[in-house]
Amino acid sequence: MKSIKIFAPATVANLSCGFDVLGCCLDNVGDEMIIALTSESGVKITKIDGADLPIETHKNVAGVAVEALLASYKETVGVTIEIYKKIKAGSGIGSSAASSAGAVWAVNHLLGNPFTGNELVQFAMEGEKLASGNAHADNVAPALLGGFTLVRSYAPLDIIKLHSPKDLFMTVIHPQIEVKTSDSRSVIKHKISLKKAIHQWGNVGGLVAGLFTEDYDLIGRSLEDVIIEPLRSILIPEFQNVKEVAIQKGALGAGISGSGPSIFALSKGIETATKVAKAITEVYNKTGLDFDIHISKINDQGVKIID
Repeated sequence: MKSIKIFAPATVANLSCGFDVLGCCLDNVGDEMIIALTSESGVKITKIDGADLPIETHKNVAGVAVEALLASYKETVGVTIEIYKKIKAGSGIGSSAASSAGAVWAVNHLLGNPFTGNELVQFAMEGEKLASGNAHADNVAPALLGGFTLVRSYAPLDIIKLHSPKDLFMTVIHPQIEVKTSDSRSVIKHKISLKKAIHQWGNVGGLVAGLFTEDYDLIGRSLEDVIIEPLRSILIPEFQNVKEVAIQKGALGAGISGSGPSIFALSKGIETATKVAKAITEVYNKTGLDFDIHISKINDQGVKIID
């Protein structure tokens, strides 16, 4: 039996202007998984700790993702998966993506890396499809490739890894309420005005350019969502207040992390990110809701082996 223990990172998707196409990888927030190859064929989930999730392979995102990988592998192998969940389901920081991405990365590593990063993204998307009904890549891509990623196209799948300025830090607040991805997608309009589309395209281009040139003012100006955020923000308590105080304390910008309820703020430097964390903590202390606060640099590696 060959086995490894991995860290499967949390992610922030959309980044305001990039619905379903932009995402980034966090460094100190994530799940742990133990993946092993066995002599028995098939995929088995042998343990789940920290969350009440299905252990049946076909109902578990990690199981489904690995089955997709093995269906493309030339030889018959068996896989066992242990999952130690530290990212809460429905948190908006890529809980299902961490399990899907971590599992396929680990199996690929144990098999000698026969598949490319983009191929692993395709397999992991099957887990996302199970979780939300939509095979999106904006969480699994940064989890697998690290840093910031752009999904240029879904058909065919074309993932571009972007530059990650070292001074960027994420502050994420996770209110202890659940907003399911499927529910948050139900409030989205399927038709938008050309005016809003043009505005949003400009912001996506501006954010990508800002990352590559390390133009922090441009990054901040581009963290604007005129399409999705106005609809989804009503599902998140104190969203506007959190966004306003984060920017007042120096954040480049703030928005909904994935489908919510988590809210992210992107800052230049750990000092500003810490000030932002303190300010948004004060906002949520008045709500009576439980919440978690995370401060993280951008993880440019993605999934990694741990002891």
